[in-house]
Amino acid sequence: MSGTTTTRTLRPPAGYHLAGTVATLAMGRHDPCARFVDDTFWWATRTPAGPATLALRHVGDDVLATGHGPGADWVLERADAVAGLRDDLTGFAELAAGHPVVARLTEAHHGLRMPATGQIFPRLLRAILEQKVTGTEAYRGYAATVRRFGTPAPGPVRALWVPPEPAELAAAPYWVFHPFGVEQRRADTVRRAAALADRLERCADAVEATRRLTAIPGIGPWTAAEVVRIAFGDPDVVSVGDYHIPNTVAWALAGEARADDARMLALLEPFRGHRGRVCGLLAAAGLHAPRFGPRTPIRSFARF
Repeated sequence: MSGTTTTRTLRPPAGYHLAGTVATLAMGRHDPCARFVDDTFWWATRTPAGPATLALRHVGDDVLATGHGPGADWVLERADAVAGLRDDLTGFAELAAGHPVVARLTEAHHGLRMPATGQIFPRLLRAILEQKVTGTEAYRGYAATVRRFGTPAPGPVRALWVPPEPAELAAAPYWVFHPFGVEQRRADTVRRAAALADRLERCADAVEATRRLTAIPGIGPWTAAEVVRIAFGDPDVVSVGDYHIPNTVAWALAGEARADDARMLALLEPFRGHRGRVCGLLAAAGLHAPRFGPRTPIRSFARF
């Protein structure tokens, strides 16, 4: 694909952890739009200038950012934000010191930062397809949708894809998504959101984005939180309505195996301003509450 290839050197703080920071940008190791290849993180996206791929890799104590494709300059200008280097930790150390678990995790994972892509719809597509299904179902639907509607990403990495053009998703009939394991409810939500993508991308901050997102039928607080956390790097947003997070928070912070959203928010209140960061630390540490009962079965809509 035509376009420029340019570079930029980023100066991260001491102990910065690239892999842990950008992990939230990828849906597992085989995300079609973002993944590590040979110690380099590759992130493909659409920009106002055209498709682009951003590569991030450690070179000594620095991080070298390389942009590929027509939108190379656009992604390079935002490379430090994507790498989490605009993340503001002001005041968090004092809050973390108030709880022994959070203090310990803050020290153990001090190199983590929160990335901010500045883009809403690519993360929104993934979040909608993650609604109320297993991780396996979500990945299958997301990967199949990207490969059906996306385009090959610029740069040297094979099988890396630029996310779909929203207009194409908005125009697609809902039944096109059935072979991907996506039922009509989520397919219609994708189509509605895609039709409003331009307006969503103009949101100035997480507050405005949350308001606009939750006004779309099929998008609630959980989906909006998943989006603004990545798009704006919001350190305080909490995914209310998640199946696992309330239990994880309650187990880690209070030794309680089960909790509802209200209890989770009460336990996180001392960390206001950085509540989402605390949840991220718990996830990075692999903490989770004891699990009881059978696993959620994997369904298939492919033949509907």
